[in-house]
Amino acid sequence: MIKRLVTALVVNPCLMVTGLWARRELIGEFTRRNIELRHRGSRLGALWALINPLSMLGLYFVIFGVIYNTRFGVLKGETGYDCLLAMFLGLSLFHAFSETLSWAPSLITSNPNYVKKVVFPLEVLPVSYIGAAAFHLVVSLILVLGGSIFSTAGLSWHAAWLPVLVLPLLMLSLGTAWFLAAVGVFVRDIGQLSAFAVTVLLFASAVMFPVSMIGKQSPELWMVLRFNPVLQIIDLARHTVLWHEPLAWHKVAYVYGFASVVLLLGAGFFSLLRRSFAEVI
Repeated sequence: MIKRLVTALVVNPCLMVTGLWARRELIGEFTRRNIELRHRGSRLGALWALINPLSMLGLYFVIFGVIYNTRFGVLKGETGYDCLLAMFLGLSLFHAFSETLSWAPSLITSNPNYVKKVVFPLEVLPVSYIGAAAFHLVVSLILVLGGSIFSTAGLSWHAAWLPVLVLPLLMLSLGTAWFLAAVGVFVRDIGQLSAFAVTVLLFASAVMFPVSMIGKQSPELWMVLRFNPVLQIIDLARHTVLWHEPLAWHKVAYVYGFASVVLLLGAGFFSLLRRSFAEVI
């Protein structure tokens, strides 16, 4: 009994994760398909990858940057442009993760042919969606780096740390996607909570305001929210890439540890429940 449990929760997830490399061509093909399908039929095509985040950024900046006059208070002589850039970086990283909450619960149920009629490695489906999200994230981050040239602090070599901070975000997204995709087969109502969860996470991750504001306004709430890995990744990215501060390695170690646990737990749930997918769908 113990051996079966260890195999289901430890051995199988590790094999599933390491086996992704052997299926890299299939993952690449499905990732390209997801990128194309997202913009197929629209006249502006891939430009929507820029228009959507920029339009949301404009709305949030008017509310938080203009009406509430939010400033991050790190740079001396911080301008509205610096604030806008910090918001855009946070929004880009946040969307790369929050999209997972929207599509993951219905991913398996919306692709029944892969479950019933075809011998298909179902774990590839969430990976391909994460790959498409990573593509759009890279586009947004290129804009951030280009825009930082004109900021008060400018662009420095600290931007080279950005991939180090993006990797745990993608690991966290993939683990969450595997978990929600598996649970969504059996609990269909979980998808109805996604919109509310995204809104809660938006404010819990300090996307549009400085992290320090949480501690000042509510130290008790900060005692909980400081463990939010998305918040920590966004804060690390701002301090390192935009404000040229050294990486806080203890925070980097925390987000990598948290993301690794979520990745393996998500893989464990997926590998454990996938044998029953065909019976439910």
